[in-house]
Amino acid sequence: MPNSDHIRNKLSQVPHKPGVYLMKDRLGTVIYVGKARDLRKRVSQYFHPSRRQGWDLKLNALVESIHDLDWHVVKSEPESLLLEGRLIKDFKPRFNIDFKDDKRFLLLKIHIDDPIPRFTLTRLRKDDGAQYFGPFAHSGALRRTLTMVRRKFHLRGCRAMTPTEADYKHCLYGNLKHCTAPCVGNISQEDYRMQVRAAVEFLAGQTEEMKERLEAEMQKASANLDFETAAELRDALEDLKRTTQRTEKFERIPYTLPVAIRPEDDLRELAEKLGLPNPPKRIEGFDISNISGTFVVSSMVSFWQGRPDRSQYRRFRMKTVVGQNDFASMAETVRRRYSRLKKEATTTSLTPVEIEADVDDVGEVEKAVGSPVKLPDLILIDGGKGQLNAAVGELDKLGLSHIPVLGLAKEFEEIYRPGLGDPLRWSLDSGALKLLQRVRDESHRFANTYNAQLRLKRISESILDEFPGIGDSRKQALLKKFGSVERLRRATPEAIAEVSGFGGEMAGRLVEFLRVRSAASSNNPAKLTTINTPKSEAA
Repeated sequence: MPNSDHIRNKLSQVPHKPGVYLMKDRLGTVIYVGKARDLRKRVSQYFHPSRRQGWDLKLNALVESIHDLDWHVVKSEPESLLLEGRLIKDFKPRFNIDFKDDKRFLLLKIHIDDPIPRFTLTRLRKDDGAQYFGPFAHSGALRRTLTMVRRKFHLRGCRAMTPTEADYKHCLYGNLKHCTAPCVGNISQEDYRMQVRAAVEFLAGQTEEMKERLEAEMQKASANLDFETAAELRDALEDLKRTTQRTEKFERIPYTLPVAIRPEDDLRELAEKLGLPNPPKRIEGFDISNISGTFVVSSMVSFWQGRPDRSQYRRFRMKTVVGQNDFASMAETVRRRYSRLKKEATTTSLTPVEIEADVDDVGEVEKAVGSPVKLPDLILIDGGKGQLNAAVGELDKLGLSHIPVLGLAKEFEEIYRPGLGDPLRWSLDSGALKLLQRVRDESHRFANTYNAQLRLKRISESILDEFPGIGDSRKQALLKKFGSVERLRRATPEAIAEVSGFGGEMAGRLVEFLRVRSAASSNNPAKLTTINTPKSEAA
């Protein structure tokens, strides 16, 4: 077992408590995340000789790669599941399979200010004036509890934004008397909102009366030998406890980039292999990120003395490139980056407006004002000959051809240099190559993170998904005509009715829907509730 003394010492410190553990390799990269009811027992199992002698090749490879481990103690098993999912999405460990997609845990959502509010399930939290409960580790328990809540408080389960008498004719909830049917005037909308508020308080934790009643009915059914009913009540009680149990809300974990054990040695080796007069103190790496030509962005990361210098990171959205063209995108990024640096070198400082013309991250604009950065000692391009030549061409135009430039192709870890036909291939154990890989991987991560943020922003800006009866084609037609949801809010019903797939009636309902949502957001700009956040944090 690699680094066995260190691992053995760490194992002696692991507590017998529920939590999440993280396995790391010798560079500090998280390679596996797991959860456990008992951390000490679970983590120790990985290093039992009997386990390592088995035929599980993946387990053996994982154990051979472990050089360090960390753990986080939580209160309960559901908390460990939530935290495990959060960490896997943050670190994307190569030995994990589950939770690597973009699927999230379920949330329960309600807009109290809607004409006839209804509870809905969602996986994306938005700042839209709604109240949210969750996330929930057990989706099945949540769905069954929501059904119980609807029956207890006589709430609707139909999808219509504002149900009418026509909807009531086919409404199962109304016909079974599970809903008080405000849509046909059986109860006023204000009285119905009182029912909804009572349900909100119930989901916020005021469930003792319901738990006691279910417990009493279960004991009574068991005494009468009605074990089937008792089992159903037992399951309902367990679902209720799971859904209303307070668990900690886990936010995004700060990303920790692995660093070399001896970065100075790696820099010296890199200088020797490249024939540089001195080890490169500052290395800047570039990468392009896009998905089918949408949200084409690029990143620039900066390493000082072999370590990441995050205060100098920059990110860009393409302004002149249309579609998916990595070569042109790389050329634009390099041109914008170093033309600004050249201008900065000839003036005392740039104004925020000048910097903002080249940098798309407002936070980075503030850092850049009044703190000029010197030209790098080495530039690393993520890609092969095409991306490298695009960058070199722009540097030549700027009179910066004296700066060493490399291209690192990921498939075979080949290193391309300007003017040389054959790429360099260094040993995978080379410290110099590992340094370049860290720069390349960090620029890739930074670019992908920016791309994901833009896509998430586009999704969160659109509330059309909540409007009943609208599909992708209609939504795209609206966005194509009006450009944004904000312009759509100002549109008249007549203008919306001109869009393909819309009529006058549906256009009117959409205008009313957007009016209600706008009023709710303006009246409650920060109205967010979660039963999974301790009161001290929620305050």
